[in-house]
Amino acid sequence: MRIAVLGGAGAMGGIFGGYLARAGEDVTLIDVAKPAVDAINANGLAIEEKDGSVATIQVKASAAPEQVGPVDLILNFVKCYHTEAAVRSALPMMGKDTAVLSLQNGWGNVDRIASVAGKDRVIVGLTYHSGTLLGPGRVKHPGVGITHMGELDGSMSPRLKRAAAAFQRAGLETTPSAKILDEVWKKLSLNVCTLPTAALLHFQAHELNEYEDMHALMRGLLHEVALVAKAQGIALDEAERWVAITGLLSRAIGARGSMLQDVEAGRQTEIDVINGAIVAAGKRLSIPTPLNDAMTWLMKSLQGKYLKAGRA
Repeated sequence: MRIAVLGGAGAMGGIFGGYLARAGEDVTLIDVAKPAVDAINANGLAIEEKDGSVATIQVKASAAPEQVGPVDLILNFVKCYHTEAAVRSALPMMGKDTAVLSLQNGWGNVDRIASVAGKDRVIVGLTYHSGTLLGPGRVKHPGVGITHMGELDGSMSPRLKRAAAAFQRAGLETTPSAKILDEVWKKLSLNVCTLPTAALLHFQAHELNEYEDMHALMRGLLHEVALVAKAQGIALDEAERWVAITGLLSRAIGARGSMLQDVEAGRQTEIDVINGAIVAAGKRLSIPTPLNDAMTWLMKSLQGKYLKAGRA
């Protein structure tokens, strides 16, 4: 397949794009960070695995999507607030049958993509892999997990099967799902509980499991997600999610959540499409979400402080 990866020089875009290229797919990493693009084209993409081994993969990178030409699949890994601009820049790569697969965090990216490219192009996905950007052309892959993808109408379309097969050939465990929105909310529940808490306290992922008070907070956040999900007909088993979340944290030794990485780098976070999405849904459904409100207020205040300082 001809595949373009938006945000391809970042941690997750690099991991997925690199593995797909290594497996023989025709991959181009698309990114606005020209130093990273130049480093990848000159020296390859270096992926450091959890055991410390490093694989250097030869893969194309470009800051000019208009020069790539039509592709079969566009993987979208950009931050939520860059979605419309990134997809708009990718329009020259969209042929008649090009699909756009979102593997982004949070809730609401489908509508952002659809507003530019059309809803019929969108495949929804999520992944439990984790990644850290080490520098231009260098990423770390500390956490391995399953990837889910599916059509909005629940069909097992040929393009969905083809994309899933490419991921599987690349060694990325992938499941096509007929109920992808349920899977998205499962991942959203993980992010709601773990991303702002780790970012606010500068905890590595496994440290969230070490304190009873943190468990109490995360269980409260999860309960609010479950209430909002149930009111929308989303199948979310709160007990199963708690076991899954704490189990994942226990295995994520040394992993740094994406929101913590954003805070440390002084970047805007994705709080609006994570805890903020629960708050918005709660207001719409008249369901109180006080803990998610608090996480959103705290993260926005912290973010506002360092962004203001950066502009001074």
